[in-house]
Amino acid sequence: MQDILDKAKLWLTSTFDAETQTEVKEIINNNPDDLADRFYKDMEFGTGGMRGIMGAGTNRINKYTLGRATQGLSNYLLENVQKEQISIVIAYDCRHNSKKFAKVVANVLSANNIKVYLFEDLRPTPELSFAVRYLKCDAGIVLTASHNPPEYNGYKVYWADGGQIVPPHDSGIIGNVNALNFSEIKFEANEALIEVIGKDVDKVFIENSVKNGSLASNINRENLKIVFTSLHGTSIVSIPDALAGAGYTDVHIVEEQKTPNGDFPTVKSPNPEEPEALEMATNLANKIGADIVIGTDPDCDRLGVAVRDVNGNMKLMNGNQTMVVMTNFLLKKWKEEGKLNGNQFVGSTIVSTELVNDVAANYGVETKVCLTGFKWIAKLIRDFNTLDFIGGGEESFGYMVGDFVRDKDAVTATLLACEVAAYAKQNGSSFYKELLKIYVDNSFYKEHLISITKKGMDGAAEIQQMLSDMRNNPLTEIDGEKVESLSDYQSSIKKNIITGEETTIDLPKSNVLIYQTESGTRIAARPSGTEPKIKFYFSVNTSLDTVKNAVQIEANLDAKIQRIIKEMKLN
Repeated sequence: MQDILDKAKLWLTSTFDAETQTEVKEIINNNPDDLADRFYKDMEFGTGGMRGIMGAGTNRINKYTLGRATQGLSNYLLENVQKEQISIVIAYDCRHNSKKFAKVVANVLSANNIKVYLFEDLRPTPELSFAVRYLKCDAGIVLTASHNPPEYNGYKVYWADGGQIVPPHDSGIIGNVNALNFSEIKFEANEALIEVIGKDVDKVFIENSVKNGSLASNINRENLKIVFTSLHGTSIVSIPDALAGAGYTDVHIVEEQKTPNGDFPTVKSPNPEEPEALEMATNLANKIGADIVIGTDPDCDRLGVAVRDVNGNMKLMNGNQTMVVMTNFLLKKWKEEGKLNGNQFVGSTIVSTELVNDVAANYGVETKVCLTGFKWIAKLIRDFNTLDFIGGGEESFGYMVGDFVRDKDAVTATLLACEVAAYAKQNGSSFYKELLKIYVDNSFYKEHLISITKKGMDGAAEIQQMLSDMRNNPLTEIDGEKVESLSDYQSSIKKNIITGEETTIDLPKSNVLIYQTESGTRIAARPSGTEPKIKFYFSVNTSLDTVKNAVQIEANLDAKIQRIIKEMKLN
């Protein structure tokens, strides 16, 4: 505790402004638990960048932690990018302090003689990814905390290819950040190097979104009734325009959630993975007889899709289901246009459904599987730049169509979801029926995610202990099925539990464990890179002989997942 106190007292020096000093002094005097949480570690880059609660402290998002990260990034760029004028584009979302933090970041960059393009107001994260390449920048930054609660904010860094930073740049930047004292941050702006941007970039981004997300000329888009909600986030500035540009005219926006608001007042969590977050939208859909509901998270990189099931009820698709249907549609269109020649691939992640691999294989297309997070999918595009990237996604409601954006993109993915629904409707089918057809042709895969929150220093230790137990005392049986293998991505070893044979995993190291049984049941476990949580991913599957039996088969698979959760004492 003394180390934490000493660390906190450094924030009472003249390096920090009076407001920050007052806040830290108050915590030192009155709240030792809060003090420990704020100072027991420094902010780190995870799978989604740097994300945390706002406030004073080394483990908080504030002017100084953002300034230090930006100074470290500046130093790294100045050392490694050989150009007369280095440039960076900055965007931010609807969260509290995002606009203020974006200006702080711009100030630090300009103080280091780096040219800054700063969006005039909130913009979707995928537009930031697009703008990096469009403006020929060397890097990009977005201030966002995605779907986290209102007290959070965050910071994501992109490289010149429009993808989030990956090795070696991530460790290089972090090394520079960790070597810095807060007193070394240059906060004094060179305003001549800060250029405000907006509508001109928006226009080109929307045009490209429509071009990539609208795939066929023979779709009756006017016949699709759409309900859209931005969940108080940034997508309101892009998705309605993109839908209109693509020719969708019957679009109904949830007015109560239309205005950007960092408090997200109408939802417990602005997370499109949660049915509750889309309740107002699905209620409106039922009232007007809509075909599809689209809801996006605050920074507009992920989307939830709800469609009518076989009984006509609105049903929220999970990320795996949406990913499979959209990938199948893309592949079908590429095949119809004669563009599949063995030189293409789709992208997925190690915790996403294996059904997408089967779907791609049906078209003779390879699925390249990477670590969790779209920065790794973007890296696939760079690593295999002689191949055509068709599309890719992950279970956490993210999807990317083509490579004009190098991150998950709810704008273009919204258009693609609507293309699927409109095309299916005019051909006597539906989005959901298309999913059931895929199950019949392959297998019925059912996935489920559990996130267990463990806050603070003790929580972080608990998460590590849970993973250590699973790693060192491996399960040998899951729901009566023999465990065939345990893949440990931290040690890069896949071990056959039955034979003892070990093989090397050819991916970067990551704290992920995946169990697989002889019957194809999978359990993955990993700590969240952006929240104080440990995540468990369950995947079970069986054959489906006919669409008529889908309800019963799904019930059987749901029951199986619940038995596994109980068996692992996770409920």
